[in-house]
Amino acid sequence: MGKKLYVGNLSYSTTDQSLQAAFAQYGNVESARVIMDRETGRSKGFGFVEMASDDDAQKAVSAMDGQDLDGRNLKVAEAKPMETGGGRGGPRGGGREGGGFGGPRGPRGGGAARGGW
Repeated sequence: MGKKLYVGNLSYSTTDQSLQAAFAQYGNVESARVIMDRETGRSKGFGFVEMASDDDAQKAVSAMDGQDLDGRNLKVAEAKPMETGGGRGGPRGGGREGGGFGGPRGPRGGGAARGGW
């Protein structure tokens, strides 16, 4: 299993292919993906590269962090696992008893004693 790297500060002109080519000189690249905005179709300015081995990943981070690619100095680091959100989140999220929307004390969980919102 390879190691996934976060690559930030990408130029809007950087493509999956150019990102892969830049990292390929440091080892076997399993995948390279520039994250695109769904609405505009434009790059969000960051992406992910998955290297085949931990050793290749470490070499790539050391070599590519701060290097120029398409006119921008890259920020390269080991990617952190994506945090999984639990439904609606926040202090009023979900359907928790007494505090969430739809709780036993009314639609907003406050009850009449609080005077609503």
